[in-house]
Amino acid sequence: MIVAPYGEWESPVSAADVASARIRVGYPHVIGDEVWWQEIPPDSGGRTRVMHRAADGTVTAVLPPGYEARTRVHEYGGKSYLPIPGGGLVFANHEDQRLYLVGDTVIPLTPEDAGRYADFVMSPDGSEVWCVREIPGEPPVRSIVAVALDGSGTVRELVNTGDFLAFPTPSPDGESLAWICWNRPDMPWDSAELRVDGRRLVGGGGESVFAPIWRDSESLYVISDRSGWWNPHRVDLEGKVRDLYPVEEEFTEPLWQLGGRPFELLPDGRLVVLHGRGALRLGILDPETGELTDVATPYTSFATTLSVDGYTVTSVGYSPDLPAAVVKIDLISGHCDVVRAEADVVHGEYFPSVEAVEFKGDDGLVVHGFLYPPSNPRFRAPDGELPPYVLWVHGGPTGHSTSALDVGKAYFTSRGIGVLDLNYGGSSGYGRAYRDRLLGNWGVTDVADAVTAARALVAQGRADSERLGIRGGSAGGWTVLVAATRSTVFSAGVSYFGVSDLKLLAEQTHDFEAGYLDSLVGPLPESAELYRERSPLGHVSSDTCPLLLLQGLIDPVVPPSQAVALIGELSEHGVEHTYLAFAKESHGFRRPENVRASLEAEIAFYARVFGFTPR
Repeated sequence: MIVAPYGEWESPVSAADVASARIRVGYPHVIGDEVWWQEIPPDSGGRTRVMHRAADGTVTAVLPPGYEARTRVHEYGGKSYLPIPGGGLVFANHEDQRLYLVGDTVIPLTPEDAGRYADFVMSPDGSEVWCVREIPGEPPVRSIVAVALDGSGTVRELVNTGDFLAFPTPSPDGESLAWICWNRPDMPWDSAELRVDGRRLVGGGGESVFAPIWRDSESLYVISDRSGWWNPHRVDLEGKVRDLYPVEEEFTEPLWQLGGRPFELLPDGRLVVLHGRGALRLGILDPETGELTDVATPYTSFATTLSVDGYTVTSVGYSPDLPAAVVKIDLISGHCDVVRAEADVVHGEYFPSVEAVEFKGDDGLVVHGFLYPPSNPRFRAPDGELPPYVLWVHGGPTGHSTSALDVGKAYFTSRGIGVLDLNYGGSSGYGRAYRDRLLGNWGVTDVADAVTAARALVAQGRADSERLGIRGGSAGGWTVLVAATRSTVFSAGVSYFGVSDLKLLAEQTHDFEAGYLDSLVGPLPESAELYRERSPLGHVSSDTCPLLLLQGLIDPVVPPSQAVALIGELSEHGVEHTYLAFAKESHGFRRPENVRASLEAEIAFYARVFGFTPR
């Protein structure tokens, strides 16, 4: 065992490994023995393709050259394709956002400049695809439409109720249509309604409902948080509601992207569900008896993108010691088939262990997180030395981190830098009360929880108080910047496309989040002073810790003007900072060369600030 200071451990886990080791997979779909999914290979320049595994195990890319399956509805997109039973596949093409049918040839289904499309489902008679359409404008106009599959270009409007719509779900007899809708300034996890044929059945008024599934022609299943937790409910057409499984667990996640399903109906009337706290595991719920049985798999959590055919279910599975993968699970035999893994586990002995941790703040409230101590089989630190730690802050801010395997964490922990992945108050996965802790308090609760967690690491003798960092992307970047300008706990901050000016964000952000700040901070113009007071911009001082700012130049969610405005203020106060901008990156870096450059810049930044020489 080699003795060397934390940060100076040699590791074979490189930035190139992190950037290139992962095929990002999502939104699988199963029909019989065939499985489709979308993926972003590391060598594709960030382009999304649709893959197909045939019954004989042959894997092929579905789309011909020149096409990319990627929808931009709500800017965050989601599932970008739908297999057509009997042959063919409908997909949203990224470049022009038109829908196309690909089979022996590629046929355009929607007119040019007629909007964006997402959340696809087959019509009851199989002649159309029903989906959400978004026509850009000020503001955009959204509706549920029927797109003919015959290549005629016919697009019929079915629903135009609500500023936002999701989950178009036709009834089994084809006579009714259910959907979810919500209006500005609400976000869907704040308040969303279930409607059937234009009539509200449940939800709204501070109740969030998602993912309707028809039980029969007279009733539906839906996820509602009316109890304070997203639990499954049965709703009849008169609006009578019954909680199927009241428990302090979540059965879904916030609706950031369209096209996923958190539960599905099995042929015998039972439901295949996802449930848990902080992570969602797979189970089968009998809605008549209330019995919930977990499905044994090697994976500890799953994406809310279930697809079911008979007793076969597909999703993306996650585990602390297995790479994320598209999996196909036979619910009768229990067999779990790995269809497509995101990566091979290389240098697995250099990966850290993970521990779910809780800390109590000054207010007595619990803060959740996942702890990844420094770990390297060949190195240890000198006796008495405490490691540097970096708090990772997730985006959203209504989102959460899990314990899923992440080569990016191993890149740091194998070099002697600990990681604490923080689920601050406001994160999903722990019930509505925990999620609502951030309402009116963005930039307060999240930062206080970060400080609480950092101080707890020091108090427990786990971390060096002089070498605490904080890093995050998007909303997580905002928390980094607020913490850097309002606290002296952290000695380094790394912001990936983070928010520095709330007023500028309110003026420039996209429509999906146009009312988000109303609940997180307050409505404008009456809250203008609060926006100014909360923002990092205008509060840089000589006490502000050194910062690394990384930004995509075509980011529609957090434009580069956010970083540029802050740079001038950092310079004025003589605060050490580095700014890296990437010309072809949007919100979330997709190109391997940029991911690699960012990580290498990050480790060099920590070395400079924390005072070690990386090997």
